[in-house]
Amino acid sequence: QVQLVESGGGLVQAGGSLRLSCAPSGRSFSFGAMGWFRQAPGKERELVATISWSGGTAYYADSVKGRFTISRDIAKNTMYLQMNSLKPEDTAVYYCAADTVVADPKAVGFWGQGTQVTVAS
Repeated sequence: QVQLVESGGGLVQAGGSLRLSCAPSGRSFSFGAMGWFRQAPGKERELVATISWSGGTAYYADSVKGRFTISRDIAKNTMYLQMNSLKPEDTAVYYCAADTVVADPKAVGFWGQGTQVTVAS
């Protein structure tokens, strides 16, 4: 059984930074892509960023372009999301996701437990 384990959420002031991490635990498994979604109260889960595992090609939602950076460390089998210039509207539960392709949340097979990010104004 593969589980995705996240870390790095917390409370930060607007303009601050946080870094999220995600790594699979359990049996060894390789994914075609990994990514981050977020869900704020009363809103649908939205895609934040994705990265192809082998080539490192990244995609960002318009709302985070220029502020967030997704990366992966193949040796550590870990994905990161560096979040800079955080805004109150970035407040949400952030979920790590992995599958052959990561785009539509309804089609993603592997999820982390979620980590809360709160940005105070």
